[in-house]
Amino acid sequence: MPEGDTVWQAAKRLHNALAGTVLTRSDLRVPRYATADLTGRAVLEVTPRGKHLLTRVEGGLTLHSHLRMDGAWKVYENGRRWSGGPSHQIRAILGTADRTAVGYRLPVLELLRTTDEHRAVGHLGPDLLGPDWDPDQALANLLADPARSLGEALLDQRNLAGIGNVYKSELCFLLGATPWLPVGALPADRTAKLPALAKKLLEANRDRPVRSTTGRRGQDLFVYGRAPRPCLRCRTPVRVANQGDGSRERPTYWCPACQLGPAPAPGAARTQRKPLPYD
Repeated sequence: MPEGDTVWQAAKRLHNALAGTVLTRSDLRVPRYATADLTGRAVLEVTPRGKHLLTRVEGGLTLHSHLRMDGAWKVYENGRRWSGGPSHQIRAILGTADRTAVGYRLPVLELLRTTDEHRAVGHLGPDLLGPDWDPDQALANLLADPARSLGEALLDQRNLAGIGNVYKSELCFLLGATPWLPVGALPADRTAKLPALAKKLLEANRDRPVRSTTGRRGQDLFVYGRAPRPCLRCRTPVRVANQGDGSRERPTYWCPACQLGPAPAPGAARTQRKPLPYD
């Protein structure tokens, strides 16, 4: 699943391709909006909000999309062959005189009044890469349920928006806590630096083609996707187990030596060489 940094990149690509131009083609391939036509309207901007994309067009309309696990927006120069997947996976086409944006496998696609955007994103907490970022509010949100596991709290977009499964695992490693440690049990000095650390990671990666939390070429992540290879710090084998986020179980990675706190029973952990195809 794309996280805040990759959604920010997608918004930037779409904004650069579409903003300030008039749509010459509009095709929303979901039953509810099959007859909607945005042709002739200018695209005002494309902006991210956490993991959501908001494409605002002339006339007070917003096309809201969410990529979830494997959705993607691709931008092509007109005349170039589309290569984002088979045609039956296309959910949206927005074309201009020069470029065409194609949305593949979009599980969420809705056309809203711009004044109603709160219906889609109003539940989100402070956006790590947005103008509304408020570290104090984000921390207060996380601490509102001190018994909740750190990993689940970080994934809850109502607390702070933009963290997915990769950053969840990496943040817990950098904080020296397992993802199953209750938020309220995190030492105060680490709790205090959590919002700034999360923001630093996403900001450092929003313009990078390859996400890195380590600064080491070829060893981009500390724990995510590394089980059962050795921890980059202590050489202990990295472990992986499922952790819920309130909607699904997600593969979660940690080093049992570098990260303190509870963890699943040995029989609940899984070992695998590659991460599952979602985060």
